[in-house]
Amino acid sequence: MSEQSRVAIVTGAARGIGAATALRLAADGLAVAVVDLDEVAAQSTVDAISAAGGRALAIAADVADRAQVQAAVDRVAAELGAPSVLVNNAGVLRDNLLFKMTDADWDTVLGVHLRGAFLFSQAAQKHMVDQRWGRIVNLSSTSALGNRGQANYAAAKAGLQGFTKTLAIELGQFGITVNAVAPGFIATDMTAATAARIGVDFDDFQERIAAQTPVRRIGRPEDIAHTVSFLASEGASFVSGQVIYVAGGPCD
Repeated sequence: MSEQSRVAIVTGAARGIGAATALRLAADGLAVAVVDLDEVAAQSTVDAISAAGGRALAIAADVADRAQVQAAVDRVAAELGAPSVLVNNAGVLRDNLLFKMTDADWDTVLGVHLRGAFLFSQAAQKHMVDQRWGRIVNLSSTSALGNRGQANYAAAKAGLQGFTKTLAIELGQFGITVNAVAPGFIATDMTAATAARIGVDFDDFQERIAAQTPVRRIGRPEDIAHTVSFLASEGASFVSGQVIYVAGGPCD
């Protein structure tokens, strides 16, 4: 299967890492379904892809809702073609210390990250099995190693690593690889919200993080998009069940 005939789904692709990943996969020659809760914002990513000569489709969907996920995958198959690449990127933050965390804080984060990845992977893998070729990339985080105020987010991102390794075992026989990318600090709207939560100026926050990072800079959405691009390629066919930390230095 040539890259020009492949179809990718990227969730949470209206902005940040998701948008950068959608743009990169489109530049690689894939048709891209830009899935997001905010269809208007998703359309802006589609417009950028189209302006660069790519093919894309904006789809509004709640990744934690089974019916909406199935409808989204069915629409991709009908309008762009059977999906062969899935990037489970959609995410939200509901940060709080454990004693302050509400049931809704916990359920929302686990629902979007873990349930969302489960539902989209389950729906998309049927098409990949039929094609005997597929790539699933899940977005984890260095927060999977533990991060104050993020018990829900850390649990979800660690859970995605176990999910990734299990799917790699189950789906490998069908020519499907499954990997996770675990970003460190990436400058996005989401990390700006984190800075605001702890009462720190975002520019100062970025400078502090950069000083603590071996490569002496913060991450950019494009850094993650480049890694996803490799994992989605033909050249990564012998890489599966891996968690790749993209954090400007080693992670334990």
